[in-house]
Amino acid sequence: MKIFNTLTMHKEEFVPIEPGKVRMYVCGPTVYNLIHIGNARPMIVFDAVRRYLEHKGYEVNFVSNFTDVDDKIIKASVEEGIPAAAVSERYIAECKKDMAAMNVRPATTHPQATKEIGGMIRMILDLIKKGHAYEVNGTVYFRTRSFAGYGKLSGKNLDDLRSGFRDLKVSGEDEKEDPLDFVLWKPKKEGEPAWPSPWGEGRPGWHIECSVMSKKYLGETIDIHAGGEDLIFPHHENEIAQSESCSGKIFARYWMHNGFLNIDNRKMSKSLGNFFTVRDILSKYDAQVLRLFMLSSHYRSPLNFSAELMTSAANALERIRRAASRLRDIAAKGKGGAADPQLLSEIAAFTGRFDEKMDDDVNTADAISVIFDLVRFANTQVLDDAPAALAKAALDELVELADVLGLVVLTEEEEADEEIDALIAERQAARKAKDFARADEIRDELKARGIELMDTKEGVKWKRI
Repeated sequence: MKIFNTLTMHKEEFVPIEPGKVRMYVCGPTVYNLIHIGNARPMIVFDAVRRYLEHKGYEVNFVSNFTDVDDKIIKASVEEGIPAAAVSERYIAECKKDMAAMNVRPATTHPQATKEIGGMIRMILDLIKKGHAYEVNGTVYFRTRSFAGYGKLSGKNLDDLRSGFRDLKVSGEDEKEDPLDFVLWKPKKEGEPAWPSPWGEGRPGWHIECSVMSKKYLGETIDIHAGGEDLIFPHHENEIAQSESCSGKIFARYWMHNGFLNIDNRKMSKSLGNFFTVRDILSKYDAQVLRLFMLSSHYRSPLNFSAELMTSAANALERIRRAASRLRDIAAKGKGGAADPQLLSEIAAFTGRFDEKMDDDVNTADAISVIFDLVRFANTQVLDDAPAALAKAALDELVELADVLGLVVLTEEEEADEEIDALIAERQAARKAKDFARADEIRDELKARGIELMDTKEGVKWKRI
């Protein structure tokens, strides 16, 4: 398996620190509102990475944090007149609902910044002791030039950054030894949440939070650190500087970053009126459609969101689900007879083809193409009178490969419901008796309950809409 490592800008063979185990950290959202679809992309993408690693037999310790102390959270708390903690806890709960809807598995650990303050203070003290940090009037800064490797992830040069530091919109220039030094701890402001520290009451800077949480739950050196490409600088660059200055060890061996998400070829922005939360999207589309859309492009490529592309994803998902439903029906008929060994061999070969695509820097777009090849195979080679064993083998393969990507192709809603089946039988009897008024009444009743009827050569089928 090869992964494109942002640190080296090359695809590299993935070799974990500990055989059979993977330590993976993904930067999570700042919880001041409902998550938007820009947040959803790394959640879905790196959930797929995790699932594939598990598919390959690795035990994955997957850590993804919640940033629950931040200026935006404080602003929301002031506007609502409630404690900042109440804002963050509400939106952590809402975020988890959206993640579940998108079939994003819960992390092994979901640490919260406010519950790890002690560890942050200890790391800052260690950095001060080692000469990498200093305190001025209650603010602690990281001494950026003290870390020789600064810029190795982003490719940025300190002297170039220094000459253009005014564009970085940093504050407190008169206090800093160097304008590029960044905040590890900031003093309390009136009305803000704060914690006691050796430098007075205050709260941590953003960057120190992930360094501490990663170290606590995964160790000083981890296998994979991931997040959106907007985090490469300064967040991930600063994480490396803090962590490696403190431990003297490599912080993360592989860095993975997903590309930006645009809306109708423009950057998502509230001022442009094209800002969408996950809830906005899920009010119009099946969450699985959103997931399939997100995985239909390579994770490192920019991704454009549009109604047309979502409709295309919806049609693609329906095609997969129809194939799965058909295979299930054939298997349920229980027709005996031996399955053709050649066809069984061809079905089993799809896993190897799927793995080959995913092994190439987690190419989910090409892996999905393999799933559609399997759908075509099933539609043309597993005929309606095929042995149940052949249909089951194709169905199992389809379900397994889709599950690696977190795609649900057989849902509980599609399974037979006695009450609905009874109404459909009554409707059929009404039509036979030429009682079309009752037949239409039953169809309307089912439609009101979100049930769509489909007349096929095998009889009437239904699905939830």
